[in-house]
Amino acid sequence: MMVRVAKTAGFCFGVRRAVNMAEELAKQHDVLYCYGEIIHNTHEIDRLAAQGVRTALTIDEIPDGAHVLIRAHGVPQSVYQAFAAKGCQVSDATCPFVAKIHRIVAEEYSAGRKIIILGSAGHPEIVGIAGWCQEAMVFETPEELTAAFSEGKLASDDPLSVVGQTTLNRALWDISVKILKKRCTNCKIFDTICNATDERQAEARLLAGESGCMIVIGDKKSSNTKRLYEISKTLCPHVFYIEDAAELKADEITRFGHHAVGITAGASTPAWIIKEVSNMMSEEMKIETGEDFAAMLEESLKSIKNGEKVTGTVIAVSPTEVQVDLGAKQTAYIPIDELSDDPSYKVEENIHPGDEIEAVVVRVNDGEGLISLSKKRVDQLKGWETIEAAKEEHTIVEGVIVEENRGGVVATAFGVRVFIPASQTGVPKDESMAKLVKTKQSFYITEINRQRKRVVGSIRAVQQEARKAAAEKIWETIEVGNEYEGTVKSLTSYGAFVDIGGVDGMIHISELSWGRIKHPSEVVSIGDTVKVYVIGLDKENKKISLGYKREEDNPWNIFTSQYAVGDTAKVKILKFMPFGAFAEIVPGVDGLIHISQIADHRIAKADETLSVGEEVDAKIIDINDEKKKVSLSIRALLTGEGDEE
Repeated sequence: MMVRVAKTAGFCFGVRRAVNMAEELAKQHDVLYCYGEIIHNTHEIDRLAAQGVRTALTIDEIPDGAHVLIRAHGVPQSVYQAFAAKGCQVSDATCPFVAKIHRIVAEEYSAGRKIIILGSAGHPEIVGIAGWCQEAMVFETPEELTAAFSEGKLASDDPLSVVGQTTLNRALWDISVKILKKRCTNCKIFDTICNATDERQAEARLLAGESGCMIVIGDKKSSNTKRLYEISKTLCPHVFYIEDAAELKADEITRFGHHAVGITAGASTPAWIIKEVSNMMSEEMKIETGEDFAAMLEESLKSIKNGEKVTGTVIAVSPTEVQVDLGAKQTAYIPIDELSDDPSYKVEENIHPGDEIEAVVVRVNDGEGLISLSKKRVDQLKGWETIEAAKEEHTIVEGVIVEENRGGVVATAFGVRVFIPASQTGVPKDESMAKLVKTKQSFYITEINRQRKRVVGSIRAVQQEARKAAAEKIWETIEVGNEYEGTVKSLTSYGAFVDIGGVDGMIHISELSWGRIKHPSEVVSIGDTVKVYVIGLDKENKKISLGYKREEDNPWNIFTSQYAVGDTAKVKILKFMPFGAFAEIVPGVDGLIHISQIADHRIAKADETLSVGEEVDAKIIDINDEKKKVSLSIRALLTGEGDEE
């Protein structure tokens, strides 16, 4: 089965611009209100809602003074006036092509002409267009237009100015225009159908005609998606209209065998939904995201072409875009996300009005006079040479990790995206790679496929090389007694393994504590930074024995530095034996109170006068340094034995 995705599928220019504005503004405001649905796609609205973009269906739902985003479909002029009265700060995400229609309608109506709008009555775009004049007539079909003349609602000599919904079916527009030219003697026609719509519909026709099955992706409320579905139905026997991959029944598709399957999507369908659907259709097919799913408008300017590298002057910087003067009539701009791949890049620190800037032309449209540019693509072009040289010369590259995905992480270096597989991140399997995001990392370039724009890197290779060099240095200088700061890498029942900077050494359980422990975890944990010293070496077999407990921490040394024979100490009864009781003098050092030294009278058992956990005063009557033993007496304190006269 061959799966083909329309090049024009997904976000058009106006929708992408609106979504980008919403995302940027949401970062700057705790709450951002969008008046009406920003675009016709429930999934995208939900995604933006999670970022703090609230959809308000009425003006009253929006508090006074709030920050408001105008939807891509545009709104009536009265809405702007209402928000001004409420003291709201307004950001306008109206599609530039729709905004142009607003200007046409306002100017034509002011000139005393009747406004005719061809499109879907009640659609948000139509409601917005009609709101820029006092009265407009909307016709959905050529039949309705013909009936208006027959019923006297329109006269042949009426001064008519005609605009169309940007997503109107080109065939319906052409038929309606013929009727108007035939019936009306004073008619001005403004072809306001978006070029992207024409391209999208033309490609849908071509794809549907060559496919045994078509999948049309988009919200059920989307007019342009419905038209793609209608076009596909006329040319393809099997057409599925779905909103997301969850609605796709793969078994229904696979029954068409090896027939070609075409996929197209409405202008409000995000690329991630298209990718989900396409991935379900063909696991082996790799479909690029981003511009491959965007509407590519028809190249029509002779002086400036798509893909051309240009130099211009920055004339304005806003939260969403940078305006650039290219010395042409058209307005050029760079969306904020086309400035740099570096997440730490600060626009206000790097871009200022008057700066000269290099960029690549992404899209040119003379219908609205807009040129979309990308600075980061220039950086990428230069960066490719640097990246290729780094691989050839096996030099280390530094980049910032910008995202994590299921297979690894993505870094940017010199404007080029570098994929680092999970196995090459240097992060253990049981740990999250998310900690790498937004950090600067060093890596080697291991694979380059410029045609597929694929670059693969390895952080692990740099770490291994550094570790090897460090290990060689350590083996050259290591001696018994050397001290190191290391990291606990693993624990076993018999000890702990510690990385001392390139090589591993082991601390035996007996060297972890002066007291008795059952497991190394009682003293250290994996990941702990510890200070160790070398107590044994086997350079031939590359084995190192490490010590952790310090002489200054030796409980016996602590005891002898504080007490001597004849001193009195407060001790804690630990356990009883037939011949007496053991008591703790300091942590790690116990003393024996013989049964004859417990009381000033004869007793048969130690527990007749003492209890476990009880603290009592006892006199130190003997210290055996060689055997590390201490003898104690309570009786001596009771009878005064050994006291000086």
